Amino acid sequence: MAAKIRVLLADDHALVRQGIRLFLEDDEGIDVVGEAASGEEAIAQVEQLKPDVVLLDIQMPGMTGVEATRIIKERFPAVKVLALTAHDDDPYVFALFQSGANGYMLKTADIDEVVCAVRTVQRGRTALSPEITEKVLRQMQSGRPLAAREQIESLTDRELEILRLAAQGMTNKTIGVTIGLSDRTIQGHLAHIYDKLGVASRTEAVTEALKKGWIVLE
Repeated sequence: MAAKIRVLLADDHALVRQGIRLFLEDDEGIDVVGEAASGEEAIAQVEQLKPDVVLLDIQMPGMTGVEATRIIKERFPAVKVLALTAHDDDPYVFALFQSGANGYMLKTADIDEVVCAVRTVQRGRTALSPEITEKVLRQMQSGRPLAAREQIESLTDRELEILRLAAQGMTNKTIGVTIGLSDRTIQGHLAHIYDKLGVASRTEAVTEALKKGWIVLE
C-alpha cells in the first residue's frame, strides 16, 4: 500500500483549518500531520514534521504566505507548497510563484479539486485553479514573464509609500493628492522605483515588493 501524502495546513483561521482537515482526511491517501496559524509557525512545523505538501493561505499575520513559501523552498526544497487562498490579485500570484510555489488554488474550488491539487503537486507537477491559469498565460503572452530579480538598491520611505498606494490601484494623480505631490513627481518616483527593481510596470514592481515583504495588500 502506498504511503499517505503528509499534509501541513497553514491558515490563520482555525475554523478554515478544521474544515479543510475534515475534507482532506476523508481521502484515505492523505494524512494531515499538523496545522499552523502563521508563516513563522508553518516554517517551524515543516522542520519538525517533514510534510510532503504544505497547503497555505497567503494572508496571515506576521510573515505572509509568500515569504513563508520562499523560506520553506530554500530550506526544504523537497517539500511542495500549494497555496489555497481567496486572493487572486496578479501581484500575489506572481510573487508566490517567484517564491517557488508548486500550485495556486482559490478557496472557491471544490474539495475534490483541492484533493486533486494536493496529489498533483506531490507528484512534482503544477496545480492551478482555472482563473490562475488564465493569469499566467496572459502574462506569458505579454512577452514579459515575471522573473525573480536581485535587489541592488533599496527603496526610500517615500518610494515605498508611493508603491503601497499604487498597489491599491490609485492613479498617479490620486497618489499625488493623497501625499501632496504633483502627478508628474509621482511618475518620476515610479520611474526610479522601476529602475531600482529592474521592472517595467506597476504589477511587476508590486510583485517584487510583495515578495520581499516590503508591502502587504489589504
